[in-house]
Amino acid sequence: MEFKGRTLELTKGDWTLFPGLCKGCGLCIQKCPKKCISWSKVLGVYGTPSVETNDECIACGICQMVCPDTAIRVDKRVAKEA
Repeated sequence: MEFKGRTLELTKGDWTLFPGLCKGCGLCIQKCPKKCISWSKVLGVYGTPSVETNDECIACGICQMVCPDTAIRVDKRVAKEA
């Protein structure tokens, strides 16, 4: 089975969701400090809605840490030194 991620390129980092792993438990929605994760129209592994975020995301990685199915990956953008 192929797990293809949907990556959103945001201001603070890249946020990737793997719908093939997301069962729609909503833990990430509950734990997000910015409340910027919401249900998406893309269905997850059990035909339940998966999630997405928006540009209010600060790439803190809490959603990645609380996801029981490792369906979310957050890659924080590192500020480039001049």
